[in-house]
Amino acid sequence: MTEITPEIVAQHGLSPEEYDRVLHALGREPNLVELGIFSVMWSEHCSYKSSRVHLKKLPTTGPQVICGPGENAGVVDIGDGQAAIFKMESHNHPSYIEPYQGAATGVGGILRDVFTMGARPVANLNALRFGRPDHPKMRHLIAGVVHGIGGYGNCVGVPTVGGEVNFHAAYDGNILVNAMTVGVAQTNKIFYSAASGVGNPIVYVGSKTGRDGIHGATMASADFDDDSEEKRPTVQVGDPFTEKLLIEACLELMASDAIVAIQDMGAAGLTSSSVEMASKGGVGIELDMNAVPQREEGMTPYEMMLSESQERMLMVLKPGREAEAEAIFRKWELDFAVIGRVTDTGRMVLTFNGETVCDIPLGPLADEAPAYDRPWVPTAPPDPLHDLPESTDVAADLLKLMGSPDLASRRWIWEQYDHMVGADTVQRPGGDAAVVRVHGTDKGLAITTDCTPRYCRADPVEGGKQAIAEAFRNLTAVGAKPLATTDCMNFGNPQRPEIMGQFVGCIEGMAEACAALDMPIVSGNVSLYNETKGEDGSGSAILPTPAIGAIGLLADWRKSATIAFKQTGDVVMVIGTRGGHLGQSLWLREIHGREDGPPPPVDLAAERKTGDFVRSQIDKGALTAVHDVSDGGIAVTLAEMALAGNIGVLVQPAGPGPAAKQFFAEDQGLYVATIDDSALMDFLMAADAAGVVVEPLGRTIAKRIVFELAEGDFCVTLDDLRAAHEGFFPTLMGSESALS
Repeated sequence: MTEITPEIVAQHGLSPEEYDRVLHALGREPNLVELGIFSVMWSEHCSYKSSRVHLKKLPTTGPQVICGPGENAGVVDIGDGQAAIFKMESHNHPSYIEPYQGAATGVGGILRDVFTMGARPVANLNALRFGRPDHPKMRHLIAGVVHGIGGYGNCVGVPTVGGEVNFHAAYDGNILVNAMTVGVAQTNKIFYSAASGVGNPIVYVGSKTGRDGIHGATMASADFDDDSEEKRPTVQVGDPFTEKLLIEACLELMASDAIVAIQDMGAAGLTSSSVEMASKGGVGIELDMNAVPQREEGMTPYEMMLSESQERMLMVLKPGREAEAEAIFRKWELDFAVIGRVTDTGRMVLTFNGETVCDIPLGPLADEAPAYDRPWVPTAPPDPLHDLPESTDVAADLLKLMGSPDLASRRWIWEQYDHMVGADTVQRPGGDAAVVRVHGTDKGLAITTDCTPRYCRADPVEGGKQAIAEAFRNLTAVGAKPLATTDCMNFGNPQRPEIMGQFVGCIEGMAEACAALDMPIVSGNVSLYNETKGEDGSGSAILPTPAIGAIGLLADWRKSATIAFKQTGDVVMVIGTRGGHLGQSLWLREIHGREDGPPPPVDLAAERKTGDFVRSQIDKGALTAVHDVSDGGIAVTLAEMALAGNIGVLVQPAGPGPAAKQFFAEDQGLYVATIDDSALMDFLMAADAAGVVVEPLGRTIAKRIVFELAEGDFCVTLDDLRAAHEGFFPTLMGSESALS
């Protein structure tokens, strides 16, 4: 038997104080199996011990919410007896260590979170953050992550319909891979994870258990150092073809009434799934480790409980239904084993070779796990912008911006994803939000992921607000009524007060925006310790990145708006109030090499009013194209609309003022829309009645963008713009040798 030394305890990520809590909970020393179970259940990844106290501040309820945080995914009513089930999760550390498998298993894990609740997955999205494009490892990381997402999603038959990609030096040593899945279920066929029924059988289904991914949850709860390559064995290995079989087998069994509770084996594998099921149901659990399907010889209970082998589920069945369930899983060529039973002890008891190898009360593992209100300091407000530069050539600045890493076309990425499988994708990648038809109906789900990390670093409260507001705008711009959000909170080391201050600030801003825009958070994930230790032991943290995934509903998907200019001669309008905010803008960074100033403020009341107006006009069919204003300001918004429709625009500013403030400011709450002359008067009257500011910008023309300014005309052709916009990724990535 392994002696539990302070070194062994430290290797398991437990502090001396936490180990004292283990001793108190057990009334004795743990054995190695028990220590391993405490270690993963009390990791940041599983327990949220540094974030739980603050996550409670987020709005999580509303008339549209069927199930909020606490289950595998959030559930929202979409009418007609149907629900959308969705969640976003991180797989950051594994993707840095082994980008293909890290990203692939991130997709597999989030798919299981959704279909374990009874939903058929209908869409995948992702939010990716990479370091500097010229960093020596970045090309390899980008290629591996993109191939991993595509390789898994394409094979499992779920379309990857949207996402976002940012670059910044802060992610050089710790990239972010956040995956989101949306599914659709019947509201009377939603499955939950709380175990019940003393004596009910506990069954294991899916793939066999191997030694891959052991300590994955613990690794995901620590920052990186120079030995990250040594952590490669903690990265799981995925098989999308098995996942596809698992989806079909689970949904087939779910069509019966045999399942009492179901939980996927994600982080911490068999440990977390069994602990969560038993603790949520207020029952005990007894498992026979000899009955666990194993693909390797001589596996120990420690290895079986901590393995994160993929494509596995745990279920509680009604008694007497085992044979029926087994027949289904055998038909789909999957493992099926009865490995235990529900008890009334409130304890987790594991046996192996006829001996008890673990006996732990469940309370301390779950609800009574450590929770810390860590010291934090608010982020100091940034200094106002001084010595503001001017744009001497708007067209030249626009051309450079459109070819820059954060704004260049992502076609190289999304063309590697099957975004049409299932034949329900209405709007493909490249617009404000993806739109997926709810199969067999006229309804459409609009889906987006959003966050502007540079805003969050400069002002976490305002950045948190903006992340929600941007998601609201993207859904609105396609005509969808925003319903709810999921979050993926990516931050550095929470034991540093300044990092914890970023987290607290972002939560404050998000909570305010969720309440004001009626977009509750119904699911999510926290990923801390996203930083790399230097040689001196100091940490280099990522930008605070509270990635937001959001969904909205279209009553009729045919009415969804797109960003592409449709015809020449349409009037181009700005909807919303402009402010000329250049702080933290991409123009300031990419053209002038400066990352300073405050981010643009978010007026939530104006956001809601303007958004409601835009949706009403889309529903009426008054707008021929719509695009929200974000990174790069109005100039980039116009360029993206022009490239999407292969139609240009003649821009005539409404009044005097520096060109940079007019065209590159990243003011919030703005949309650009085009309107046919025949609908213009009705549009202007409706805007006046709604109290929404609208301004004419110009008209659509042939294939060029012309800025008619007081200081002269500036012009760029769509051919030149497209070459710059489409050239970045193919030039960066070159051949497939990036994977080697």
